[in-house]
Amino acid sequence: MKIILAGYNVDAEVLSELNRRADVTPETLSAAYARISRDPRPIDELRKIAREEVEKARKSNSTIIFKMGHHSVAEHAVFNFDLLDVSRLALEEIEKFRLCSFTEKSQRYQKLEGGFLIPEEIKGAKSENRFVEIIEKQNQYYQELVGKGIEPEDARYVTAMATYGQVGLTINARNLELLFRRFASAELEEVKKLGRSLYDLASKIAPSILLFTEANDFDQKTYPELRDYFQGKWERQRRVKPACELVDYTEKADLKLVAALLHTSSGISFRNCWRKAKAMTWKKREEIVRRACQHMEFYDSTLREFEHVALTYDLILSSAGFAQMKRHRMATITAQAYDPALGITLPPAIKEKGEEEHFLKLMEETEAVYAEIAKKWPAAANYVLTGAHRKRILMTVNARELYHISRLREDIHAQWDIRELAGQMAEMAKRVMPLTMLLIGGKDRYPENYKNIYGRPPKMIPPKE
Repeated sequence: MKIILAGYNVDAEVLSELNRRADVTPETLSAAYARISRDPRPIDELRKIAREEVEKARKSNSTIIFKMGHHSVAEHAVFNFDLLDVSRLALEEIEKFRLCSFTEKSQRYQKLEGGFLIPEEIKGAKSENRFVEIIEKQNQYYQELVGKGIEPEDARYVTAMATYGQVGLTINARNLELLFRRFASAELEEVKKLGRSLYDLASKIAPSILLFTEANDFDQKTYPELRDYFQGKWERQRRVKPACELVDYTEKADLKLVAALLHTSSGISFRNCWRKAKAMTWKKREEIVRRACQHMEFYDSTLREFEHVALTYDLILSSAGFAQMKRHRMATITAQAYDPALGITLPPAIKEKGEEEHFLKLMEETEAVYAEIAKKWPAAANYVLTGAHRKRILMTVNARELYHISRLREDIHAQWDIRELAGQMAEMAKRVMPLTMLLIGGKDRYPENYKNIYGRPPKMIPPKE
């Protein structure tokens, strides 16, 4: 066996010292790895050749990706971006991409400074003054709430989605190329500008693996045309409650999980596994699920077989709640636009401080400005809405990922809004698949849940934060 560290992420300021070298590009890694399947030479030798022949490596990349359709070679090139002074609304677009890593400035733990974006769409229009006035009013009230002892995590519900944030983004070239296409086709000018800025930086470093980057009909027209087709047909059937509804799930989920565990642990077909699992008593199935989880610690994921069980939720949640839920990218999340008709989420702390009337009045003023802007710029109007305003999402999640969501979001240290929603989701799941959800819950409760099932505590106890 021979293991070689082929490369690692390096800070751009360090890399700048090597800029005179033509071979300082992740394209050489992509080109070398692309040759592995057909070239008998060792990988380290292929990398050396690619570094010595950069232009040849670039030509090879373009041929493999464009002509042969093997985009996976671009996944070996990885970029790190610092994104600063980006609106909360644009951050939602950035964090839609599943196979990337994000670390975002917390508006829960950090006090906001009041910086915000004025959308290009409304600059110079009559709406600009109204937009700036209401945002400044929101920010002033935020400072008042914090001054009255309300935590930033609750005070932020009054601040707009135009508020600046920042995020660290790690992304491979294949996903970056997809981001470029989507952003070039975006409705918001800020998102288009962001895509162009990212492209200007990355294309200088790795032009041969960033090929399909232009706006296109699929990304530009599909959703608008679907909205036009459905427009006005079913709006009257809108329901605001319940905020959490389990609308679909794997039938006989517990049976399917047991059959999947048997399938992995035997040599028989799944059809036969299903028959055998169906013939078992409920007690026998419970024993199998208990065995599958008995060595699991609070930091462990459930076995991969849990992914064969799926649940779909129709959720109404605040912008602040969505900011957290959208990070669970192993789930499938599709979303409607923000809709003031869905009401707002009022933090209990604001009500307890006697600020409910002031808060609701400011929300009404905000929605009046939203309605004014939305007449001409419906997408840009969302910038003025706040952390309290809501949207509806459809979320399909497998049982393994729901465990992860529950562990993180039901934990006592989780933010109250998302904790309440995650608790409802887990409770609904337990009703329809009790064996599959045998150990679901926040990580703070994991030792207690484990002991109730196995009669002893797990080996590891979650650290207290």
